[in-house]
Amino acid sequence: MAELNVKSRQSGNATILDLSGKITINEGAHVLRHTVRSTLEEGKKNLVLHLADITYVDSSGLGELISSYTTTTNQGGKLCLLNPSQKIMDLLMITKLITVFQVYDTEQEAVSSFN
Repeated sequence: MAELNVKSRQSGNATILDLSGKITINEGAHVLRHTVRSTLEEGKKNLVLHLADITYVDSSGLGELISSYTTTTNQGGKLCLLNPSQKIMDLLMITKLITVFQVYDTEQEAVSSFN
């Protein structure tokens, strides 16, 4: 079983990737990379990473979040984070990545950010 499970769904002009599990060096980071890139190849450029069910992110997982953000931006898209746990918020604060990512508490706010 994969460390990271992803379910994709549409909400307005946004693609929401519901993530659950861990984003780590093993399989999680690879699954995230593959999912984001294949979603972009489908022409879906407005991405919301729903992180409520992410239990752990290691340094490779954090690197993959940054890589996904950069890849999306370079392809003319936008990527934001939805409902990260307090641990992930603390990690974003400590690493100063909170200044890079747009983070939303509700799905409605995240989807509206693309308008």
